[in-house]
Amino acid sequence: MNEKYYQTLKSAETEDWLDLHVIRPFCYYCAVFFAKFDIHPNTVTIWSMIIGAASAFFFAQGSFHYGDNFSGSPTWGVIYNVIAIILLMWADVLDCTDGQLARMTGKKSRMGRILDGVAGFAWFLPIYVLLVYRFYLHHDLEFDLLGIDKNEQNVLIATAVVFVLGLISGIAGLAGQQRLADYYIQVHLFFLKGEKGSELDNSARQQEIYDQMTKDTPWVERLFQKSYIGYTQKQEKATPQFQRLMRKLREKYGSIDNVPQSVRDEFRAKSLPVIKWNGLLTFNFREFWLFLFCLLDVPAALFVWEIVGMGLLYLYVNHRHESFCKQMADKL
Repeated sequence: MNEKYYQTLKSAETEDWLDLHVIRPFCYYCAVFFAKFDIHPNTVTIWSMIIGAASAFFFAQGSFHYGDNFSGSPTWGVIYNVIAIILLMWADVLDCTDGQLARMTGKKSRMGRILDGVAGFAWFLPIYVLLVYRFYLHHDLEFDLLGIDKNEQNVLIATAVVFVLGLISGIAGLAGQQRLADYYIQVHLFFLKGEKGSELDNSARQQEIYDQMTKDTPWVERLFQKSYIGYTQKQEKATPQFQRLMRKLREKYGSIDNVPQSVRDEFRAKSLPVIKWNGLLTFNFREFWLFLFCLLDVPAALFVWEIVGMGLLYLYVNHRHESFCKQMADKL
């Protein structure tokens, strides 16, 4: 790819192999197309949210074992699930395109940053809800495996359990894991490119922005900004050693901008291996499991995997990042 393509990336270091060599190049050409028609990046983000949410209807259908919810045809069940996969991949392409389009056209905005963070939740909230509904309709495989009698009472109890698992998976799993993954990407970019090359935000600054909003500020913007304050606060709460390192750097050098290049290089060298693992908390790896469990007709297993498997990965990434931040802070 040409230099113009690389200029639309946050950084090649923070992209996984699939994104860098397949998805991002395709999104670059999509961004070129949208730029010709002067389509705003936020519009692309909203399209992404709508298309991703629409995939939930198709994910709610049984696959080859049960068939779709209408005819019970295994063929149509698979077709519906494939349509869901295509729609969600399309939404992901648009979600990647909006950032490249913003960097290409210079149309970056605070609202765009917030919308980009909300997009994934706009997809997965309806998907997770309808996966619980799908389990309510189609649960023979799980009941047979666990030796549960197939009566209405057991179905209701099992569905309630799956709902709770979905809630934990969505809040502690999806939301928490992707929130941390996004933060570590921005942290890495901050030390690699400086403040202008990253979108590293802090809750104190976001609170100031909210407090400066007037009664003329659209309520939607105020609502998004308020939620974004909470989003950044949770990122900071999950990374106490990094916050300590930042405080010590400010105390010693007066400003983060004055931090010597040698310190930045040290941070980047320690962060880069973690970023490789961090990429597994983002969408590409996550969607693989969603597709697999839905095609196998055991979508409830996705919630267990997100809580246990992805949860352990989250803890590992967080521990490694916090450990080297503590080491660097202790030396200051």
